Amino acid sequence: MNLTGMKAVVIGGTSGIGRALALGLARAGADVAASSRSREMVDAIADEIESLGVASLRVASDVCDRDSLVALRDRTLASFGTVDILINSAGITRRVPTVEMDEELWNQIFNVNLTGTLRACQIFGEEMLKRRFGRIINIASLSSFVAFQEVAAYGASKAAVASLTRSLAVEWSRLGVTVNAIAPGIFPTLLNSKIIDSQRGQELLLRTPMGRFGETSELVTTAVYLASRETSFTTGQIITVDGGMMASGVNQ
Repeated sequence: MNLTGMKAVVIGGTSGIGRALALGLARAGADVAASSRSREMVDAIADEIESLGVASLRVASDVCDRDSLVALRDRTLASFGTVDILINSAGITRRVPTVEMDEELWNQIFNVNLTGTLRACQIFGEEMLKRRFGRIINIASLSSFVAFQEVAAYGASKAAVASLTRSLAVEWSRLGVTVNAIAPGIFPTLLNSKIIDSQRGQELLLRTPMGRFGETSELVTTAVYLASRETSFTTGQIITVDGGMMASGVNQ
């Protein structure tokens, strides 16, 4: 599917999964503003996007700061004219036994993963609803569905992202705004590099029927599908891209 002429914002778009999706949308023809807290990383990804022959934008933002997201929206509207696509990919996690989890860390994880997603959906969704067109793609997780050892805050926040995705889809679908989520399987990134190289990583590999971890580029086709103009009757869906992990029982 072709995204030529569409305008996209990818929050958390300078590293890991977000970076892969930002570049994937650009290769599909969209102008893309990839944003995160690091201005240096924002500049770097903008250079890569522009090298693909489409427009980009250099604006840092923080999902925990509503004013910075408003500024990102306003700068994007001033430069691009519209925002057709929003991808929410900013996220954090910490592995901590739940009995030892302090409320400050719990709230920090929720503030980024869940409330940060809500803020972005509200701020960019407002403009989409006025235009009666928009494609919002949130990044959920396999832990939206099943529990992983000692990451209760992350799992609870991502389960809530899945629920928020469905709620917004119900509210906004008649106004032309679709809201879906991608739940990635195990994709090696900076966020989970320590897990990948541990015994936990070997267990995750064993539970993946394909027998390998994913490559971030393998998420792009799903994102482009959900972002396209043609995907107008798909909303409220949490699409897993996981090498069969959620389908599996015994793999050996």
